[in-house]
Amino acid sequence: MTQQERLFYLITYLIKENSELSAIDIPAEEAERKRLLRSLMNIRPPKTVSNEFLDVQETYLQEELTRKGTVSISDLTPVQPDIYLWQGDITRLCADAIVNAANSTLLGCFVPCHGCIDNAIHSAAGVELRLECSRIMEKQKGKEPAGKAKITKAYHLPCRYVLHTVGPVIRGQVTPKDCALLSDCYRSCLQLAAAYQLKSIAFCCISTGEFHFPNEKAAEIAIQTVKDFKAANQNGLEVIFNVFKDSDFEIYRRLLGQ
Repeated sequence: MTQQERLFYLITYLIKENSELSAIDIPAEEAERKRLLRSLMNIRPPKTVSNEFLDVQETYLQEELTRKGTVSISDLTPVQPDIYLWQGDITRLCADAIVNAANSTLLGCFVPCHGCIDNAIHSAAGVELRLECSRIMEKQKGKEPAGKAKITKAYHLPCRYVLHTVGPVIRGQVTPKDCALLSDCYRSCLQLAAAYQLKSIAFCCISTGEFHFPNEKAAEIAIQTVKDFKAANQNGLEVIFNVFKDSDFEIYRRLLGQ
């Protein structure tokens, strides 16, 4: 199959498995087809899928990753010992683990092509990530509390693992409890990385998007929590602060003294 044929196959499969989607017209333009595929993956519930679909998806997503290009720690310059700052798409990073700012269902974002990092990570990882998260939540029998972390495989991402953590949702003024919970998110991920003997971890800006934690305060908490953990655990864990927005890059650059 060509990449175009794989794209058409994946779209057709996802439409056929849901009778409510039968009226969807597949657009002719490649960009629109890619957007439709992502939308279909976003709304798909965690259920079994054929091995043929998984094989085609694997080749398709790997080709898309090759087109985007990957970034490894060796491509970056530390701003402090074992601490890096990088602006870009976290789904391109080759760290041992990347951190996903998840919601309490831990199943990813179901809003088609939503701009959150949860959506981006699940879309790039493939449908298997939602399936694994679903198995975790079935065993847990309850929503994921804020401040904790879970680990899954990364599937078609260039990293090895994804660490999922739920940050505090801000409604009104930020409270000391909110700050403590955000710090817990970073600490839980660091502890999980240490438990799995990972050598590198890339953090997104947890809670600052849809959860409305003030960006400056969130960055202060993130940096301090990481520094405190590294001081108490001399394990050489490399930490990347990954940002997407220019405003967050400027905040982290200033706070890290770059």
